[in-house]
Amino acid sequence: MEVKQIKELITGEVHTCADRMDIVIKSACGADLMSDVMAFSKENAMLLTGLVNPQVIRTAEMMDIQVVVFVRGKKPTAEMCELAEEKGIVLLSTELTMFTACGILYKAGIAGKGSGCE
Repeated sequence: MEVKQIKELITGEVHTCADRMDIVIKSACGADLMSDVMAFSKENAMLLTGLVNPQVIRTAEMMDIQVVVFVRGKKPTAEMCELAEEKGIVLLSTELTMFTACGILYKAGIAGKGSGCE
């Protein structure tokens, strides 16, 4: 599923890399603990989190996660947006809770499949 479709499904707001809305996402990880995210390794993945700090961007880069969605109305800081733009990571935000956003995306075909981070 393309990021632009994900954005529409979760009524998301784009904060960085608006030119990368055609990235195809196949799986997702919903977590606030970056150690859980580091145990998740899938191709074409995105992260949903309520944690808002630069470590999220660094973890996403290290794990080759191309899209990060901040849930519960949380927004990335200017520092995070600058770092994400530099790394080519799309940052979105949604007012939805993590549970609801993950449910909507799962129902739409985004998988987690035994990752330990779902």
